[in-house]
Amino acid sequence: MKIPVTMILCILISCTGQQGIPEVQGHRGCRGLMPENTVAGFIHAVDLGVHTLELDVVISGDSQVIVSHEPYFSHLISTGVDGTEVTESNEKDFNIFRMRLAYIRKFDVGLKPHPKYPLQTKQPAVKPTLGEVIEAVEKHINKNKLDPVRYNIEIKHISQQENDFYPPCPVSADLVYKEVVKWGIRDQSNIQSFDPGCLNEMHKKDKDIVIAFLVENGDPVEKNLQKLDFKPQIYSPYFGFVNEKMVQQCKKLGLKLIPWTINEAADIEKMYNLGVDGVITDYPDKALEIRKSIYAQ
Repeated sequence: MKIPVTMILCILISCTGQQGIPEVQGHRGCRGLMPENTVAGFIHAVDLGVHTLELDVVISGDSQVIVSHEPYFSHLISTGVDGTEVTESNEKDFNIFRMRLAYIRKFDVGLKPHPKYPLQTKQPAVKPTLGEVIEAVEKHINKNKLDPVRYNIEIKHISQQENDFYPPCPVSADLVYKEVVKWGIRDQSNIQSFDPGCLNEMHKKDKDIVIAFLVENGDPVEKNLQKLDFKPQIYSPYFGFVNEKMVQQCKKLGLKLIPWTINEAADIEKMYNLGVDGVITDYPDKALEIRKSIYAQ
């Protein structure tokens, strides 16, 4: 089933509601409040009022685009088939790249208490496909007449683990792009990755699709951009590296600056005051409240 194209106004101003005011992206849905990368978590983030849903994707053994941060079942969130334990020592044995979708659905990723996120509402959940997330979110928005959202889709890839846990970048880029087009969300999506190769492949497929370059170092913006064959629309560094100089560099280069992952109130407020274009957070409720207090008319 193909979802109808969402409102053109949202597409033009990136669903932020008001131009010039930073957007709030729900990291893995709203990981601080609900099980990460689950349909229920994304729906809850939409109900909170996020402007963008940030999510991760990997590829299964039968070429399905699975919403998951790791290419295996992490011991922090997973319970194995028939309740068997997933531990730190055996988690990589549960390799999604070697599994078919039907078997992936036998694992639960919503009931196990998360040691870092005690506020999570626990409930049964499975790792969804990208298409299932899009379909569920769009139906929920349409049914409840909510504001549309964007999708920030991260392609997970580690070169040293290629063909063991990940397919080559051209394969991942092709499968993700086909899903984005199939579900009618190309114009309300951006593709992000830490891997320049995956972003280069996506840009080859569609030179106009919005791309965000994730970085985890404090090198100058221009130096990091040299790793790409093109200039992305969004620069997305770890928030601890963001300062006034970086803000000015991005403005000069015509890049949106959207750092990750900002969870403490003081850090969220600092990012807003520095003039970033958005924040990625596990606690979108907190970020939205601070945003409202700073940018109240």
